Amino acid sequence: MSAFPFIPSLTLPSQVFASPAIAILVPITLGLAVGLANKPKNTKQVYAAIRQPPLRPPASVFGPVWTILYGTMGYAAYRATTSGLLNPDPEIRSLALAGTTAYTSQLVLNLVWMPLFFGLRKPALALADIVALTANVGSLAMLWGKWDPVAAYLMVPYLMWLGFATYITAGVGVLNNWDISKLEEGKKD
Repeated sequence: MSAFPFIPSLTLPSQVFASPAIAILVPITLGLAVGLANKPKNTKQVYAAIRQPPLRPPASVFGPVWTILYGTMGYAAYRATTSGLLNPDPEIRSLALAGTTAYTSQLVLNLVWMPLFFGLRKPALALADIVALTANVGSLAMLWGKWDPVAAYLMVPYLMWLGFATYITAGVGVLNNWDISKLEEGKKD
């Protein structure tokens, strides 16, 4: 049984999972929309102004990495959902439907991080979000692995990046006393 129920009203439309192109383009497009809504110039200035832990990547890395990860997660969702719904085992078909809700919820958690961190400037809320997101993605990969190991393995780079992003988020929180709300864009304290 899945830890996630299938909730049609909280799940992306089935058409999103039926086509590899749509499944890939939806998270990329939504990620781009959230990125643009958070004013990239301001986001880069805030990123430069906050105290950060060692190993932080340059701001220019995030766009390409997230584009690849969004595309990979979309393809994995297409694969797992299609193969699961075509499976002759009714339990697997039921789990595949539950996976669509789990996928949708992880995408929402993913898209909320940037407004929490850069928009509201609340690293503690962003940390809580990314911890929940990582748990969701790990559960989703385990779920998909029951009938489509390739889809599950496609989530491994995403999980690795989330682990790194959790480190950065927590590091920023600690180094900035969990308050980046008063930072002037482009200036360090």
